[in-house]
Parts: sequence; structure tokens; C-alpha cells
Amino acid sequence: MFSSRTRTKFVAVAAAAIMCVSGAQAKDFYKMSTISLPTPFAINTTFAKIVQKYNKDIEIQVNATGAAPRHALDAANGKTDLFFGAPSLMWLMNKGVAMFKKVKNAPELAKNLRLIFNYRIGTYNFGVYGDSGIKTLFDIKGKRVFIGPPTGVQKVVSAQFIEAVTGYKMNKDYTPVKLGFSPAMQAFQDRQIAMIVATSNHPASLFSQVALTSKIRFLGIEDPKAWDAPSMKKMFRVPGKARAVFAPDIYGKNQVNEKPIHTVAAYTGLYTRKGIPEDVIYKMTKSFWEHIDEMWSVTSWAKGALNKKNIFAQNSTKLHPGALKYYKEIGVKIPANAM
Repeated sequence: MFSSRTRTKFVAVAAAAIMCVSGAQAKDFYKMSTISLPTPFAINTTFAKIVQKYNKDIEIQVNATGAAPRHALDAANGKTDLFFGAPSLMWLMNKGVAMFKKVKNAPELAKNLRLIFNYRIGTYNFGVYGDSGIKTLFDIKGKRVFIGPPTGVQKVVSAQFIEAVTGYKMNKDYTPVKLGFSPAMQAFQDRQIAMIVATSNHPASLFSQVALTSKIRFLGIEDPKAWDAPSMKKMFRVPGKARAVFAPDIYGKNQVNEKPIHTVAAYTGLYTRKGIPEDVIYKMTKSFWEHIDEMWSVTSWAKGALNKKNIFAQNSTKLHPGALKYYKEIGVKIPANAM
């Protein structure tokens, strides 16, 4: 039997232990869905890391599988909390078109989604091996290529771009393989597909890795008239894109381009659902931007892609009240369509 004094000490220690355990578990858990492309994966995982570092009561679990349209629908239905999105994706969902055409209540679901910030995901990079014999987009005729996941926005944009440049129709003049981003990257490295379209800032890890041992070429617009093609004009009617050009020597001596590559830049973002409390998104947004230098230190392209000038780039969605509160506090000019 324990003495009265011993029992008192035991109870005190046990109570302290319970308080410690309770304190350790006193966290709010949030789910984040992202895709595996280098730019959004780096930004979203670093966002989660920074937020958790400076808010011990918040834990974010990151899932990097699945496609962006699915993530948006999951968030709208309360199944995930933070997700990779894009002005183009939000626009299409609001209209109930493209990959949302069969989702009868897509426009209504879109009302449940809110913006935290946008950033430049990079340029649309149409990459081929330098020894493949493919020198322009015209040379992909009859080939198996990856232009984006089956239900993603990238596939739609890539197909429109190719049509504007060549007149080629998807599934008629070339075959788009049905793969996700990670399997497509592996298939390209294994030379199982003739071309890969990867949207990223430069230098991108995929192409840097390929250029270490192989010649690489990027395809784009050769004739400026392609910018005026009906398919291109249709593509630009959906927000989230801009003309872009990148250098022919970004990947060193194994990049065989002789001239700058003219292509399209895209803007994407980090989104949430409006059901998340205002104070939570406020804390997340504030912590991230107050320690943005930690994001910029991750990779060389980060500062140019993610900054306060790009928060509302190509925007088509209202801000979450928590993010809105923070941006008002620091005096950021907020466009009407984000209010």
C-alpha cells in the first residue's frame, strides 16, 4: 500500500503527465492537397513547414497525390482544407465547363473556395531529347506524348497551344498518354514517351537531371503569327496565363536550343475552403509572409515566382477573410475581384 504522502506525489506526477500529453495533443490538424510538380510541391510543403514552425498549435498533413480538379472538389466538400489551385481552375469550376462539365453542382461548390495567394508556377516547357529527331512541335505528329494528367488544366492548355502552333488535334495527330506527373517524368527519363510538358520555373529539377547525361531541347512558337491563332485566343480567354520566353542555355551545354524559347507562363496558387476559421488562415498567412525569406532560400526561382506582386496575378477568386485581414493590415492593394 502507498502512504498518503506517496499517493499525493503519484497523483501530482500523473496529473502533470496528463497535462503534458494534453498539451502535446492540443493541435488543430489541417489537410493540404498538392501536386508533385516542382514549383507547387516546393511552395506548398514549405508553406506547411513555416506555418507549423511558428504556430505550435497547428499541424498540416500534406498529400501530394491526385489531380488539382479533384483537390478543388474535395475542398469544396470539406474533405481537405488547403489545396493547390489556379485562376484557370477556379474559372472553369465557376463556369462548370471542361473537366467540371459532368459535375452538375460545380458552380455552387466553387462558392465554397477561397484564395490565400497566387504565384507563377512557371512556363509551359515542351521538352524532348536532343537526339530524338524532334526539332519543332510539328515533329510530334504520330508520337506518344505527355501533355498533362487526364483531367488537369495543363492538358487543356497544352493541347490548345499545340493546335495554335501546328494545327494538330489531340488524339488525331498525336497521342496524349494517360499518366500523372510523377509517372510521366519517369516515362520521359526512360524514353518511353517522345515529349513531356512540365510546367515549372527554371532551372527545373527534371530537366536539370536529364541534361546531366543527355542532350535536351525545348519546343515553342517559331512563327509569331501563332499568337493570333483561334486556338491561342481561346486559351487566353481563360485567366491564368501570359506570354513568356526563356533562355536557350539555362541547362548548360546539353541544351541544344539556339534561340530563346517562346511559350506560355502560368499562374497558380494556394487555396482553402471558406469554412476554415478566419483566425486560423490569418495566422497561417501572417506567419508565411513574415518569414518569406525562408521560402526564398529554398530554391533560386522562388523569389521571382512568389512575391507580393504576384499575390493577385490573373486572379479569379475571392480571398479568405483571414488572408484578406492580413493583406489589409500590411497595406497591400487588393483588387475588387478578391474582396
